[in-house]
Amino acid sequence: MDIVLYALTALLYGGLAVAGWRAHRHTAIGPALAGIPAGAPVPSARASKASGMSGIGRALLFIALLVHGVLLHTTIFPQNAMVFGFAFALSAMFWLGAGIYWIESFFFPLDGLRLLVLPLACLASLMPLVFGGVRVLPYSAAPMFKLHFLIANIAYGLFAIAALHAILMMMVEKRLQGMRGTAARHTSNGWLSSWLDTLPPLLTLEKLLFRLIAAGFVLLTLTLVSGIAFNEQLVDRAFKLDHKTVFAFLSWLMFGALLTARRVSGWRGRAALRWVLASFVALLLAYVGSRFVFEVLLHRAVV
Repeated sequence: MDIVLYALTALLYGGLAVAGWRAHRHTAIGPALAGIPAGAPVPSARASKASGMSGIGRALLFIALLVHGVLLHTTIFPQNAMVFGFAFALSAMFWLGAGIYWIESFFFPLDGLRLLVLPLACLASLMPLVFGGVRVLPYSAAPMFKLHFLIANIAYGLFAIAALHAILMMMVEKRLQGMRGTAARHTSNGWLSSWLDTLPPLLTLEKLLFRLIAAGFVLLTLTLVSGIAFNEQLVDRAFKLDHKTVFAFLSWLMFGALLTARRVSGWRGRAALRWVLASFVALLLAYVGSRFVFEVLLHRAVV
């Protein structure tokens, strides 16, 4: 049954990703085939994508999210136990990331983000098949742990989408600087240019980015608090000073500093985007990265 869910999940994500890239490629080369000069404006590049995903595409993505969710539940929680590892963490992260994109797509045309999220979700959903270095957690039935696990994964999903937003914003900003630095009009026919044309304005992306980070920071704070409470309940000790704890608090401090600087001085631009990515890397190292090292490279089980 699990292999059927794996195949169906990958087929849905992969099919939607391929369809999206084919549609984008058609949009990118259409003006050239129609004989539109390279420097002329191409209204279809943005207008054809202004509505975002089609109704059928959005419905298929919703089905993919349902199937992926069932897959995660049956593989992580088999027979009232819990099996987890870095591959499952990545799969859950991009499942939630794809879900957040699905919600965002109702309000903003984010096809450029879809072309990143769906291939990553497809690959991440298959990773537990390849990397099976997992461990059954004996305390998975504890209500405090379930709450901690749920909040942590939602926070990871929010920050994953925020990181992809930051990458896209850096690409858009670089393109705008290139346009200002040349006398000639920037061509609209390149695939990268047409891809970036599917995105909302930079200020809208920035507003979405900091909303995601603010929501993720609240949930990350709750994750740390619930983790401390659960650890105290489990081993009568609030802190367990290890790599996971250090990187988790480092990431929390970095995101908190970013939000504070944004509120106090309106910090923005490429430096702020790089700070977002650095904070996300620290968050990955707190759990996913450390588990990869222990499970795959060192073949050791970790808590």
